[in-house]
Amino acid sequence: MSITLGCRKYKLQHLVPGSHCFPGKGILEAALAECPLDLNLCSSLLQIDFEDVIAEPEGTHSFDGIWKASFTTFTVTKYWFYRLLSAIFGIPMALIWGIYFAILSFLHIWAVVPCIRSYLIEIQCISRVYSICIHTFCDPLFEAIGKMFSSIRATVRKEI
Repeated sequence: MSITLGCRKYKLQHLVPGSHCFPGKGILEAALAECPLDLNLCSSLLQIDFEDVIAEPEGTHSFDGIWKASFTTFTVTKYWFYRLLSAIFGIPMALIWGIYFAILSFLHIWAVVPCIRSYLIEIQCISRVYSICIHTFCDPLFEAIGKMFSSIRATVRKEI
């Protein structure tokens, strides 16, 4: 028997805590450890390293100690500040975005799509009447104009 957790399909025997596949881990921990958190690559633009921000061109280098200290400061600050902001604002923002997308889904399903379908049904009737009017009045007019101008011949001569 197998179950699907996150992005992977697991055999049930491998998900038992203490098994050879995930020793000492539970089912949820095993699934989270195996699956990337950003499956749709929504945050690919945010994968920024120190070299992407602070890049010294060839021929211009600071002291190695300064470079290493700057690298460590940047990396540690980014890591811990993100964790701090996530701890403080992560759950409230998840709640706000969850409510927003629930409202958006509700409005799309119960208001937008029915309005568009209704509009398309109504406009279909109007388009038939419009089509009849065009074929009745404009087709003969344009056909007559076409016959008038069909006898005109144009020739181009090149004079030297």
